[in-house]
Amino acid sequence: MTITFRNVDEFKNAAGTDLGAGDWFTITQNRINAFADTTEDHQWIHVDTERAAASELGSTVAHGYLTLSLIPRLSSDLFTFDAAGRAINYGLDKVRFPSFVRPGSRLRARGSVEWTREIDHGGVLGCVRYTIEIEGQDSPACVADALMVAFPA
Repeated sequence: MTITFRNVDEFKNAAGTDLGAGDWFTITQNRINAFADTTEDHQWIHVDTERAAASELGSTVAHGYLTLSLIPRLSSDLFTFDAAGRAINYGLDKVRFPSFVRPGSRLRARGSVEWTREIDHGGVLGCVRYTIEIEGQDSPACVADALMVAFPA
């Protein structure tokens, strides 16, 4: 169930809120290849299926930054703003990639609002911790503390 913040005060008061988990999303080799093309990061562990299969990895693996870049898609299942003027990405405090993501893996975001605080011009700065889970694995693909600012309408 998606949580809707109807205004910046609701977001400000959401510190400590568990946002739950979203739907599963499958990572394909085609997506990994497209990301390699976009970023010009064609390291063999990502795109050379034969070499990666013959290595200790056993298969290609997705770029960590691909997993990170999917947070907007994966978090759309967790929360939304209804009447805020705008919400913007403010950056990241901490990102870790504890486990490989392989083609065919299914990912989902689990989120929580870690903290919020008022800033100038009526905005609210908040930290949302995303844990990107891999179906069937205990260790997540990514844990990221993402900062966002919501401004009133």
